[in-house]
Amino acid sequence: MNGERAELYVYYRVAPADWRAAVQAVRELQRRLCAEHPGLIARVLRRPGASADAVTLMEIYAFDDGRRAGVDAALRSRIDEAARPLAPWLAGPRQTEVFDALD
Repeated sequence: MNGERAELYVYYRVAPADWRAAVQAVRELQRRLCAEHPGLIARVLRRPGASADAVTLMEIYAFDDGRRAGVDAALRSRIDEAARPLAPWLAGPRQTEVFDALD
């Protein structure tokens, strides 16, 4: 993160039978994170065409204005901490990617 407006993308797989419960839990943790960090925008997405063994979900975190540097290391740590309750649904590790916004 080079002083740009960093956005965080976190993706992982869950069992097809569990994806709705996992999404509900993600939405709740995202609601709390947004309340704790004014201006934070959080979304959860589902990859279309789920396989028989897993559904891929993605969480996105960014700030809604250009005045902030974006998602920093402290907030990334807080997001990881808040996501611990998702562990029972995970079918593998959460993968995290950071991108700098260009707009």
